[in-house]
Amino acid sequence: MEAWLFEALMLLAFGCSWPASIAKSLRTRFVRGKSPAFMTIVLGGYACGIVHKLLNPAGPDAGFLAQHVIWLYVLDMALVGTDLTLYFLFRKNAEPARAGA
Repeated sequence: MEAWLFEALMLLAFGCSWPASIAKSLRTRFVRGKSPAFMTIVLGGYACGIVHKLLNPAGPDAGFLAQHVIWLYVLDMALVGTDLTLYFLFRKNAEPARAGA
């Protein structure tokens, strides 16, 4: 097995949680419990991954996916960046009223 495959699977797994978080923020317009510091650290980690890929590109004999795994970093960064933007957009909103209250 090639190491890039596990890297791609890791990035896909991490990336799966962000759309749900973004959807919840858009639906409720409420972001209490989210940590902008955590999201910033995650963005920094993805940025480091991108720099690593740029400094150590896959060789010409690597497969298509191995050569393009950097785009998973970009996708994940875009998702986290969107969630962070929503945090700052909705941070002052009051908690939504509960249905049975």
